Amino acid sequence: MKQLIYADNAATTRTEEKVIQEMIPWLTESFGNASQLYSFARQPKLAIKEAREIIANCIGALPEEIFFTSGGTESDNWAVKGSAFGDPVKHLTIASAIEHHAVLRSCEAIERLGYTISLLKPNFDGYISPKNLEKVITDDTRLVSVMMANNEIGTIQPIKELCEIAHSKGALFHTDAVQAIGHIEVNVKELGVDMLSASAHKFNGPKGVGFLYIRKGTNIVPLLDGGAQENDRRAGTENVAGIVGMATALKLNIDNLEKNIERINALEKRLIANLKTTGIKFVRNGGENGLPGLISLSFEGKDGEAILHRMDLMGISISTGSACDSKDTEISHVLKAIGLKKELALGTIRISLGKNNTESDVDYIVSAIGTIVN
Repeated sequence: MKQLIYADNAATTRTEEKVIQEMIPWLTESFGNASQLYSFARQPKLAIKEAREIIANCIGALPEEIFFTSGGTESDNWAVKGSAFGDPVKHLTIASAIEHHAVLRSCEAIERLGYTISLLKPNFDGYISPKNLEKVITDDTRLVSVMMANNEIGTIQPIKELCEIAHSKGALFHTDAVQAIGHIEVNVKELGVDMLSASAHKFNGPKGVGFLYIRKGTNIVPLLDGGAQENDRRAGTENVAGIVGMATALKLNIDNLEKNIERINALEKRLIANLKTTGIKFVRNGGENGLPGLISLSFEGKDGEAILHRMDLMGISISTGSACDSKDTEISHVLKAIGLKKELALGTIRISLGKNNTESDVDYIVSAIGTIVN
């Protein structure tokens, strides 16, 4: 088997061994339905309660403000649609033009039902200016949704300032923190957000499980109709193993956050410094305040998809844009929104380093880019 260097951690991360071990009992011995009334359901129910408390503690929330979902996509859909349908008076939803498609297409869906949508344009670094929000927000605004950190170029947004502007007009504020949770410090109380989306597989947890933080007192209607799970706000039999795995993974990352950030930042600096020594001309996309290890590089006149495939043949996994668009050869909506010229956009790749990457990984990636681009 050929060597694999995985450098697409923004798409998904490797599930920690400890996480897997914590999940196994809930798939084997204690497999009961947590919503049932008999004694066999008590342990799964208790496991969910403890996981909720762990996750809440990791982000500065109350346990009753954490609602389990199937992942970031469902959480984003719930935040956008649930807030819109919960207010018969206010009809404007504001989002950034560089949101994940889970937010943008949810906005398109409610727009087809008669709701008004306004998209905030970022600057060249992918930064959403609070001043731009002040220009478009009105008293008719129901929701403002701006992602905490962009999944393609890594730019971290001024969420607290944007949230304060939304609240000044009586609007709710949601942030898609799927790419940020577990990788930078996130405290919902300090930020002031009303809703926050997260997905376990982005921070070394299992796929198919996530959560939506909903601040106590926030008016949002359920997205899924059915049973009375999650305090009658999210129907569906609880994914006990996934929930336990998510809580375990998040706590592991939070407990080691500073160490992980320091290590990944060192790898990122090494990659950029070594790439500069090759003499290859490139543009790095995104602002100075970005996610550790998320590196968007553009090579003018080159084909990003061709670079991806050649690196794959050399045993390196990277991306050309956000993972959800990996089959789309069109220029990504993020690169279009920041105004990157076509010759650069078509030659863009995304390298996302994680805590399991090494210096030798970075050196081989640089060597491979040098071979391919030259």
